[in-house]
Amino acid sequence: MGKLKITLEDLFNLPSAVIYNPDGFKPISKVEIDSRKVKKGFLFVAIKGEKFDGHDFVLTAIQNGAQAVVVNKKKIKKFDTIDVTMIAVDDTTKAYGDIANIWRRKLKAKVVSITGSNGKTTTKEMIATLLAEKYNVVKTLANNNNHIGVPLTILSADEKCDVIVLEQGTNHFGEIAYSAKISQPDFALMTNIGDSHLEFLKNREGVYKEKSALFAETNMNGGTILINSDDSVISRHTKNFKNTISYGFNDQASVKGKIIGYTDDGRTKVQITSGKIKIEAALPVYGEASAKNFLSAVVVALILGLTKKQILDGVKKFAPVHSRVEVKKFKNAVVIDDTYNASPASVKSAVDTMNKIKTYKNKIVVLGDIFELGNQSVKIHQELEKVFKPAKNLVVLTVGTMMQHLVKELRKKKIRSIHFFLREALSLYLQYEEIEDCVILVKGSRGMMMEEFVNILEKRFE
Repeated sequence: MGKLKITLEDLFNLPSAVIYNPDGFKPISKVEIDSRKVKKGFLFVAIKGEKFDGHDFVLTAIQNGAQAVVVNKKKIKKFDTIDVTMIAVDDTTKAYGDIANIWRRKLKAKVVSITGSNGKTTTKEMIATLLAEKYNVVKTLANNNNHIGVPLTILSADEKCDVIVLEQGTNHFGEIAYSAKISQPDFALMTNIGDSHLEFLKNREGVYKEKSALFAETNMNGGTILINSDDSVISRHTKNFKNTISYGFNDQASVKGKIIGYTDDGRTKVQITSGKIKIEAALPVYGEASAKNFLSAVVVALILGLTKKQILDGVKKFAPVHSRVEVKKFKNAVVIDDTYNASPASVKSAVDTMNKIKTYKNKIVVLGDIFELGNQSVKIHQELEKVFKPAKNLVVLTVGTMMQHLVKELRKKKIRSIHFFLREALSLYLQYEEIEDCVILVKGSRGMMMEEFVNILEKRFE
């Protein structure tokens, strides 16, 4: 296959595009939004972000070799003296998405898109790791799962790519619909529906309504929808789609998962059955949530023709995603770093994982506030008490405005708990209190910067 190119005709087809200096244009194989990464022959798209405006770096991009630039029509006069091809549009961010969609349609690669409340990144990593046993795979890097990140990932693929594994996230209504039209998935799955982003999406039905745009787009284009039949919200809403495959830890699912035990250090043993195929594995990552993510990854792998051996070989290469149920073993303690983000469901899952680890009897949970819960925040923090059972070997340490409400409920159940009004006080506790021979879980929303407490524990136990 020849090298894929963005042509002048492609650029003329961008909505609202007016092209200046088209005569010297040559087809382009690389599109970039960071002027520092531009090389000879690239197309540079000037996007205005929260901190920077790409229009301020157009000259830098041209100096670095850009042979064409996409700019906003309102700023075109600023570039009167530039003699490279200029594409002026109403909205450069939308144009970037449109260019990514053009690129996606040129690619022969299959697109697997993942959304959901929890587990998107872990599922994406598992799917990409398994598929790499057979295919050339491009995946979402870091947290590039929004209206900029999805186009960026698609545009990073080339003609050698067999499969693109996309994570597609959202905070507000309309984001998934926008990115799904760009990605046009061949396969779509939703990990689960939980109480995430309620500040904007109101309730679980609102969360599903937003994320279901991925299913709707996939269905419209004749793709396959993978249905997590363990999730009641997803199951209830997906009965009328055409091409579907169900999976779950229940008897109704087409591809069935079963937890068959745990290793002494708390890792999950899983059995997956699909027709005559039976796969058993002790996962190298932790948590029942990881087992559910693994099930969905195996479904994708089976659809795309991987053998049992290829899947089992891929499992051996699984690694924890940084700060997502990342179990760190020290001489006198086990620390579970789950500080990337938090939701009510993921708190429960993390505590369950902690309880499965038998290395040490004593357990300490360090919790920070969960954000984006809107007017349900107090209630949901109070209800987290259901996650905990009274035990002599358990202590819950909390920090943040909302976690006070959890501590009040825990004390009613006579569960040992301490709320720290100052982060510094919690830091001193973790540095100097007697907490050896413990399994310690640290978790909270991104904005709580709970990784600072993990760093303190690492320095203490190293």
